[in-house]
Parts: sequence; structure tokens; C-alpha cells
Amino acid sequence: MQRQPLLPPINFMRVLLTVFIAALATFPATAQKFGAAENLGPAIPTPQFLVERMLDAGHVRPGEMLYDLGSGDGRVVITAAQKYGARAVGIELMPDLCKKARERIMTLGLADRIRIIEDSALRVDLSPADVVTMWFLTDSNERLRPALEKHLRIGARVVSNQFPIRGWKPVEMLQIKSGRMDHTIFVYEIGKNK
Repeated sequence: MQRQPLLPPINFMRVLLTVFIAALATFPATAQKFGAAENLGPAIPTPQFLVERMLDAGHVRPGEMLYDLGSGDGRVVITAAQKYGARAVGIELMPDLCKKARERIMTLGLADRIRIIEDSALRVDLSPADVVTMWFLTDSNERLRPALEKHLRIGARVVSNQFPIRGWKPVEMLQIKSGRMDHTIFVYEIGKNK
């Protein structure tokens, strides 16, 4: 007798889109402070194994400057500093997540290498970045593209979890399977992205 799976296969994109839409409704205070147009998506933590794969894919090196857009609880910037020896800046709209990240950074003794900025990724000067990491929907990535093109210098890398940047050609795409979930990491390099 053939066994039937207990759960139907998960359509990752449909689930993620549903979570994004539901979560957007929960951010009225942030939307009031920055305006709805500033909010690029809800806070969904990147699983730690993906954080490390993203940083590996971005070829983060000691002393480089990493910017994480939508930094949430700070796990990307903390990992970049601890494991890769990078300096890092997290950009986050939500005050409670900024506070949580700053407290953790202080506890870990990383305040000299990591900064958390409470602001919109659409308004921050990204020119110091050697590497930018992000996990937004494709439409939000498209809204960020002009700022990335304006601020980032030739050779800077942009690593996008799960969603591409329309109009850019990735230098690398990693396919990662975790249980029933398929993940894609898109890596772009300024100067080689068109």
C-alpha cells in the first residue's frame, strides 16, 4: 500500500505572500511614522542557515561594510560581524525591532562594529556598503533598485533572499532546499548586473 503524505506540498510563494499581506496590516504605528510607501514588507526573520548562505554568497570579507535592509532583530548584521569580521549597518523601520537588535548587539560586545539605524531603506545613503543584503518581495526590490544604482559603487554586491531585482542580471543564483521549502538566493554585482 502506498503511503500518502501527511501534509500537502507547500507552495512557498503563496504562503509567503499571504504572510506578507497579513503582516502589513499589523504595522500602523510604523506606517504613520514613515508613511505606508516607506514600508517595504513585514518583519519575517531570515532563518539562520539562510543568513549564513547569503553572507557566503555575498563573499563578505573581514573589514568590509555590510548593509542589511530590513534588519529586524539584527541576526544578519550580528552574523556578519561575528563570523565574517565585517562591519555592519542594519536599516529597520520598526522601533521595537531596532531596540531589540541594539540590546543584543550591546550584550554581545559588538557595538563598535555594528550600527542599527531606524529609517527607511528607501532614504538611507548606501554608498559606504560593500555588500547589501535584503529579503523583500520583487515589487519592493524594484522600488529599491534606483537607490541601489545611485549609491553603490562598482564591485559592490547585492544579495537578495528569494526574490529577484527586475532588470538586473544575477552573477549567481543559489538554489537551497530545506525540508519542503525551496529557497533562492540572488547575487548581483554592481557593474555586472545589467
